[in-house]
Amino acid sequence: LILAAPVAIVSGISRLARRGVIIKGGDAFERLARGRILLLDKTGTITRGEPTVTDIVVRPGAPGDDQVLRLAASLDQVSPHVLASAIVRQARQHGLALTLPRAVREVPGHGVRGEVDGRAVAVGRADWVAAGPVDTWVRSVKRRAELDGAITVFVGVDGSAVGAMFLDDPVRHDAARTIRGLRRSGIDRVIMVTGDRAEVAESVATFCDVDEVLAERSPAEKLEAVRLERRAGPTIMVGDGINDAPALAAADVGVAIGARGSTASSEAADVVLTVDRLDRLGDALRIAQRTVLIARQSVVIGMGLSVAAMGVAAVGWLPPMFGALLQEAIDVAVMLNALRVTTGRSEQP
Repeated sequence: LILAAPVAIVSGISRLARRGVIIKGGDAFERLARGRILLLDKTGTITRGEPTVTDIVVRPGAPGDDQVLRLAASLDQVSPHVLASAIVRQARQHGLALTLPRAVREVPGHGVRGEVDGRAVAVGRADWVAAGPVDTWVRSVKRRAELDGAITVFVGVDGSAVGAMFLDDPVRHDAARTIRGLRRSGIDRVIMVTGDRAEVAESVATFCDVDEVLAERSPAEKLEAVRLERRAGPTIMVGDGINDAPALAAADVGVAIGARGSTASSEAADVVLTVDRLDRLGDALRIAQRTVLIARQSVVIGMGLSVAAMGVAAVGWLPPMFGALLQEAIDVAVMLNALRVTTGRSEQP
């Protein structure tokens, strides 16, 4: 009887491990089964995390497209952000010669700064790359991005915004289906928490049937959002980047998409998806809930049968020898019930 619940939990964890879902302990497994509020990052979580540069806009009088791209990509070589990787990839496809930056400083949720070829270069948000108030050119770029529904990354040189890059990151094909399945499994509320602009986030949220969008959030604000939602119920936070690590650690259960995610997010999370598939989260929740239910059934049924057998033995209707054999039979039955975790409906391959 003592081993019934642990056997069920270990069996459930092992079953998920074979599907590319790593659970860091039985406690995390049980907390996952209780999850009711889901918070998700956007880039690399709801979207594929494979953005591509679709256009480059250069301020009149600034260096040409290739020069802006070369400076931005040279700086982004040292950034782990998924958008930085897209910019570097675009530069290499154009055959541009990149140089190693110096004095690099990156602030999650804002951007990265450094020195490239003796010039101060910044890549990130408009208010990060340029000093002073937002000018007319920046506002026009933002308006175009809103109309196109594109992700925008600005490039600054020597304190002035000289260019902007438009990127597209398609939504995962299984995102909407996974969220619908999670709702059927008991998730009451789904929230997208992202550092992207509200217009881009809202378009993705509408497609995926998300209840609320928290856009343009820094890592600290993502952390605060998780803490606030925890007051309403058990939370599950899903992310893939270093920006998400604090929020993953603060949630009741942090889930990192570790196939391309950062080491920081994988270390902070309780659950790591080692395959690049969001639907594995739905598998994990369903298996966790079924496993915990079977574990409780095994304990309750086993204790109930044992108590009943002791009662029968106490009135003299059950000889000691048969009582011992009956207890062994109860233990075997309970263990077999716990092992039902290894069977059941097959999830998507």
